[in-house]
Amino acid sequence: MIDALELVLLAFAGYRATQLAIHDTILDPVRQVVFDWHSRNTDSTARTAAVTLISCPYCMGWWISGALLATWLLVTGQFDQAPLLVHGVEWLAVAGAAVLLNRIDDTLGEVGK
Repeated sequence: MIDALELVLLAFAGYRATQLAIHDTILDPVRQVVFDWHSRNTDSTARTAAVTLISCPYCMGWWISGALLATWLLVTGQFDQAPLLVHGVEWLAVAGAAVLLNRIDDTLGEVGK
């Protein structure tokens, strides 16, 4: 099981990676390709799901947090040290902490406007 320091580290990494995927201009061209693809067939459930995923910090943050946690557990050799259910709870914790950071960032951004 990850410790508190690892949770904080993964939460910050999840927050930053989510910001990169959702908002940062470096990925604008990639997001634009998906938006253009969707605009050619807006009735497609798969295309709408893809746009929702890349536009929603909660959706994207969930998957990014899971990928970061899995990578961390595998690289540090911790994956087989706890039951899968424990890792599921860790995923919820990392994603929840990252979303909290996103909410704080969004709130502070609104205050500054």
